[in-house]
Amino acid sequence: MSVRRLAEASVQPASFAFNRANAAAAKQWIKKYPKGREQSAIIPLLMIAQEQEGWVTKAAIETISDMLGMPRIRGLEVATFYTQYQLNPVGTRAHIQVCGTTPCMLRGSEALMDVCRSKIHHDQFHTNDKGTLSWEEVECLGACVNAPMVMVFKDTFEDLTPERLAEIIDLYDAGKGASVTPGPQNGRTGSEPASGLTTLKSEKAILKSTRDREAREAARAAKAAPDAIIAAPVPAPAAPAAPGPVAPSKSSRPKTAAPETNPTLKTPSPAKVAPVTENAASVAPPLHSAANANKAAPEVEATPKQRNGPKNRAEPGSAFKAPETKQPAAKPTKKPV
Repeated sequence: MSVRRLAEASVQPASFAFNRANAAAAKQWIKKYPKGREQSAIIPLLMIAQEQEGWVTKAAIETISDMLGMPRIRGLEVATFYTQYQLNPVGTRAHIQVCGTTPCMLRGSEALMDVCRSKIHHDQFHTNDKGTLSWEEVECLGACVNAPMVMVFKDTFEDLTPERLAEIIDLYDAGKGASVTPGPQNGRTGSEPASGLTTLKSEKAILKSTRDREAREAARAAKAAPDAIIAAPVPAPAAPAAPGPVAPSKSSRPKTAAPETNPTLKTPSPAKVAPVTENAASVAPPLHSAANANKAAPEVEATPKQRNGPKNRAEPGSAFKAPETKQPAAKPTKKPV
């Protein structure tokens, strides 16, 4: 799936040109981008070329690149990157793209590929005998909740079984592909739960048409009885709330000046105590010793161990040293004769 190359030169047409309708559509797409950003239109223009020719030819890539004023290699980069562009001739009636990413694989995409192998061709990117059908495996097609799924041109068919995919292939082969309804094939709507909706079963309450109808009915009622006061419905009295849990007692909490247990730090505080009284009732903190803080406790390690600061380690005599850092050897002093 990761290797994408242009078709052989023997099947490439000599030239490419948009027909009148597609040329007008291409100009409209180019106008949608600001000045200086027209090259971004290459993606929709390549899709238009594919819909016209059935696949993206080398001549189409070069023609569109020249039309947008961009290097041809940039056009080739875009065309060979996205799997939505078919770089080889595909089936004239259907090219089936089977999603093989993890969710679809877990839901049976391998069985769908076996159907394609048996009904179309054993290998990918090969057409059947009549040249009407072809298939390939692609990366995620974006409908993981409806796995497994396939895509035929722009239509997706989801919640597939091997039997249902075989029926769809037969319909496309017979030229009746338009009769197949895209989307989930198991009867569910969109991506709703397979077992059916459990919430929001009716949208009438949130639709704008429902709100407008209720507003019109209220206006007619007010116009029919202008002196009447339309009272809003009185909600039913709420049931008494169940008694909450009882707060824990503070009788066993130690009386210290620590922020976690100091009642005077609460806002508003139920107790007002002077700071002198608090400090007198609190335990004095231990004296700080930088020397002790920099050593491990003797109970943990038998020898003192430095905890911070640079560690001075003895360097082995055979360690390599750069020439500029080597200390010159001391010259031996001559003893007086």
